[in-house]
Amino acid sequence: MGLLSKSAALPQALALAAIALLVAGCGEKRPARVAVPPAPSIPASSAGASASTAAASGSTVDDSNPSAAVEPSVPANAQSLFTQTGTASWYGPDYHKRKAANGEIYDMHRLTAAHLTLPLNSIARVTNVATGESVRVRITDRGPFVADRIIDLSMEAAKRISLYRQGVAKVKVEVLQSPASIGQGGRWAVQIGAFGDEDTATQMKDKLERRYHTAKVLDFKGPRHDWWVRVRVLNDDKKRAQELAQENTTPEGGIFLVRID
Repeated sequence: MGLLSKSAALPQALALAAIALLVAGCGEKRPARVAVPPAPSIPASSAGASASTAAASGSTVDDSNPSAAVEPSVPANAQSLFTQTGTASWYGPDYHKRKAANGEIYDMHRLTAAHLTLPLNSIARVTNVATGESVRVRITDRGPFVADRIIDLSMEAAKRISLYRQGVAKVKVEVLQSPASIGQGGRWAVQIGAFGDEDTATQMKDKLERRYHTAKVLDFKGPRHDWWVRVRVLNDDKKRAQELAQENTTPEGGIFLVRID
């Protein structure tokens, strides 16, 4: 009876051991395999955007330290070619990263400015009359389109001469270098606005097209959701543009003679 029980128990014990090993093998943790998508590629145009903008602007800036923007250089003996005194203002976020009149992308952290009539890419020294602080800027854009102002500085340039917080200040503008004659030549146009709605701008456009058959008239939306009308006279002639500006009135905004080049 005892020998028979031991011989029968041995196969049962072996079977239980085999089952235990099988269960242990099934319970072993294995690393999960997850399909991870590759990182998106960066277009070459985006990767080089900052560097190309810096090269085109003629100044450098560390994006982590905007105040490191460098003034455009001029010869040590540069003399003033043109002087103008009046009210300056500054422009920033609404126009930041938009195309400027000279084709570059406007960066409010660089030392640039907008002027209605100075040749594009001219270099000017702007001095705050009240504080005596000055900064050199390059003219890259057109404006300000406000009747009582002569120049719009970038945000960084405004900070350099204590104009940023107060918004406006009396300044002296001295052109130290220019790629073209300031008093002669040039290509000219007239800009009218701003209008509060598209319909008013369209009415002005239609009126000018009926009156000036040789002119090219365009209406367009501005970055502040306002509307403008721009008139390119025949041959972009300054005298024709001056006459058109004097012959017309606008229900909103103002009429501005603008140099294109």
